[in-house]
Amino acid sequence: MAQEDVFKKLVSHCKEYGFVFPSSEIYDGLSAVYDYGQNGVELKNNIKKYWWDSMVLLNEEVVGLDAAIFMHPTTWKASGHVDAFNDPLIDNKDSKKRYRADVLIEDKLAKYEEKMAKEVAKAAKRFGDQFDEEQFVTTNPRVLANQEKYNKLNDRFVKAMNDSDLDGLRNIIVEEEISCPVSGSKNWTDVRQFNLMFSTEMGSTAEGASTIYLRPETAQGIFVNYLNVQKTGRMKLPFGIAQIGKAFRNEIVARQFIFRMREFEQMEMQYFVKPGTELEFFEQWKQRRMKWHKTLGYGEENYRFHDHDKLAHYANAATDVEFKFPFGFKEVEGIHSRTDFDLGAHQKFSGKKIQFFDPESNTSFTPFVVETSIGLDRMFLQIISAAYTEEVIKKDNGQEDQRVVMKLPPALAPVKLAILPLTKKDGLPEKARSIMETLKFDFNCQYEEKDSIGRRYRRQDAIGTPYCITIDHQTLKDHTVTVRHRDSMEQDRTAIDTLRETIKDKVDITTLLKQL
Repeated sequence: MAQEDVFKKLVSHCKEYGFVFPSSEIYDGLSAVYDYGQNGVELKNNIKKYWWDSMVLLNEEVVGLDAAIFMHPTTWKASGHVDAFNDPLIDNKDSKKRYRADVLIEDKLAKYEEKMAKEVAKAAKRFGDQFDEEQFVTTNPRVLANQEKYNKLNDRFVKAMNDSDLDGLRNIIVEEEISCPVSGSKNWTDVRQFNLMFSTEMGSTAEGASTIYLRPETAQGIFVNYLNVQKTGRMKLPFGIAQIGKAFRNEIVARQFIFRMREFEQMEMQYFVKPGTELEFFEQWKQRRMKWHKTLGYGEENYRFHDHDKLAHYANAATDVEFKFPFGFKEVEGIHSRTDFDLGAHQKFSGKKIQFFDPESNTSFTPFVVETSIGLDRMFLQIISAAYTEEVIKKDNGQEDQRVVMKLPPALAPVKLAILPLTKKDGLPEKARSIMETLKFDFNCQYEEKDSIGRRYRRQDAIGTPYCITIDHQTLKDHTVTVRHRDSMEQDRTAIDTLRETIKDKVDITTLLKQL
């Protein structure tokens, strides 16, 4: 099945099973805005806890913060967002659709990559175990031709982006014959800049109102609180400040479900270090963050680093952690060496001294910053994309059946334990309820008694519940239950008294944290 079809099924599955809903759906929705349902919010909270504990609980030099969404408007002037937070915008004259010029070119580059990957896949299938991929990609004429096209286009693209050459971007789109995805037309307007910040007004009267912005990132809330945290926490370098919070961007092209939205959530940590040591810590955090991702168990081959060719105005090094989504490798997290740009800019615009006094050298200086910034919504999408599995299984009678199972890491699963009485009579529901009463303080449990046990298993598979507990007539005799394992579908008998310890070891967040 094509990956595009798999992704469509995943989007449908998310709505059907209470993970993600279109926002304001009864009013036909709001473009690129989504609500998280009863299972989605639990998964989202578990991802937050995994990140927060890995940052704050495991690192004594990292502390937390929750800054306000509204900030003084000069904040965004100092940070460069007022003047430089722009995307190159282009319109198709026939379809009247608006696109980001850089995204159109990136999609063209991705097509060259796809062509090369298809050649490699065909050759690998043809030659089997004898296939030498490295030799093939360096000698095959079709791969080499596409690689040359890719390199030439990428070089032009990087130069145009670095030079903010809007005419250059349009020329690339025209010369590469990039067409509108909707109309197929190549009738393009000029490229122009588009600021992504949402603005609003604060004040009780129209005359006294001032223009403020919904924050486009959470990092600035950390920077303006640097002195507050450093002094009250008596923090010494290096130290970090972590934050989870909402951000808002008026994206030109919001697409691919929750991958790119106008209202989203970030998990960011700013790590303050001595000038001259930032690149060392940058490398350390690169490896630590990649390990955090790979600990979820979705395969090393699905992750890679992508170093930036074009650096942001504040950075001297930057890389992305990319994951292989159904629509290709895309960024889920950025690691940046932000130098002293942010603290220096806020010091200049505020007129307040924002420095660190080092008692060892008896000097004051502005710290440098290493940032790790992960999109919570993208992380959510990455996990459910990797977890969504369609399986064909054989029944005891030899017939085949199909199940959809969300193979979520047990520690992140929305529901940890489903408690299912085999029938609605003979005291089984009462016994099941008593078991739930003892376990609900430790796990997010779900009780179900409607439909056959097989159908109930399938519903729990579809939301990723790692364990199902079936209470049957034998339970009333020997106080044991059947424990069904989601991925293998194997079942075993377990004493009720040992359920908490047996399951807790497998579904607790600490099972992930101990691997870091």
